[in-house]
Amino acid sequence: MPVSLVIPQGTISVGIDATDLFDRYDEEYEDVPGSSFPQIEINKMHISQSIEAPLTSTDTAILSGNLSTQNGNGGGSINLALRRVTSAKGWGELEFGAGDLHGPLFGLKIFRNLTPRCFITTNCNTMGYLQWRWGIQSAMNTSIVRDTKSSHLTLAMQLGIPHSFMMVSYQHKFQDEDQTRVKGSLKVGFFGTIVEYGAERKISRHSVLGATVSVGVPQGVSLKIKLNRASQTYFFPVHLTDQLLPSAVFYATVGPLVIYFAMHRLVIKPYLRAQKERELEKQRESTASDILQKKQEAEAAVRLMQESVRRIIEAEEARMGLIVVNAWYGKFVNDNSRKNEKVKVIDVTVPLQCLVKDSKLILTEASKAGLPGFYDPCVGEEKSLKVLYQFRGVLHQVMSADNEALRIPKQSHRIDADG
Repeated sequence: MPVSLVIPQGTISVGIDATDLFDRYDEEYEDVPGSSFPQIEINKMHISQSIEAPLTSTDTAILSGNLSTQNGNGGGSINLALRRVTSAKGWGELEFGAGDLHGPLFGLKIFRNLTPRCFITTNCNTMGYLQWRWGIQSAMNTSIVRDTKSSHLTLAMQLGIPHSFMMVSYQHKFQDEDQTRVKGSLKVGFFGTIVEYGAERKISRHSVLGATVSVGVPQGVSLKIKLNRASQTYFFPVHLTDQLLPSAVFYATVGPLVIYFAMHRLVIKPYLRAQKERELEKQRESTASDILQKKQEAEAAVRLMQESVRRIIEAEEARMGLIVVNAWYGKFVNDNSRKNEKVKVIDVTVPLQCLVKDSKLILTEASKAGLPGFYDPCVGEEKSLKVLYQFRGVLHQVMSADNEALRIPKQSHRIDADG
């Protein structure tokens, strides 16, 4: 079986009791040595791991196990499940398990789509679900989920034993590079009322960090920190207080923000920058010979263009048309702190003038490195094309991104003589 087909997943949860920070009774600790410091302790832990391995095109084996401990008492279990897809409409799963708390376990799951009309999709972004769970904690759950590119909304209601509740949650997705999301939810039921709000953000290529503040009656205030790293999940619920204290809500909200921005600026950002530089350096070393070959080919192409360019310039001068004065392609450094970086631009005046036809130059939305007489002087880095040209005897200037379409001449490129 190829290792790449094995899908591992794991979760590590560490529960932290920090109620002594806010619910401290000083009179009980007056005679206890070292009692001036709040006692923060780990009161529960949970570790689970599963491996999903396809056996055939229709059969899949799932091996999972978990260990839990809380206040000195713990337990664990191991499970093996075999799943078979019988058709496009259904599948079945047989599960065997054993543990020190529940003893031997045997389970059977069967899924079957009875008819194509057993579900209704309101539109491409909205789905409705109806679920019935039978057993000791039986319940009927119905929910409506609307998911779009910029938001995620869930409305849910459950009637069951021992918990019945209504819930509404909303998540806004920012369309930025870090995939930032902010979310909030309200849950009301027989157990009380819980309000949650939080955010999550991508901090590296494979890692997502999130924090959620939970405020409830009678649960109190908790801070939940979650880190997703590839297929692993690390979860840290921190219980701050059993009461509704404004100070606990404030510190649970502001504290993670201050720590995140400090860590992002002092640790994460420099680390990612250094990692990117290392990757670029490796890429430069591996492509050095290829770049040299491309450079030689581009120089040979420019030599062949000289006569054609001379005729084009004569024709354009005769009609006061488009003359490329200077053109540069590559990475331009604007930040003064980075002026000492090695210049990574090449002169493309001749090959660009060769593309002028009837006093016009049109470049499509593609990398300029593929144009005749061009080559990539800085592989893996952002590049631009800077052109200084003359049209009707007036100087114009424009800078275009590598994959951006360019059309010249344009009035907006004109250089103001007064400036």
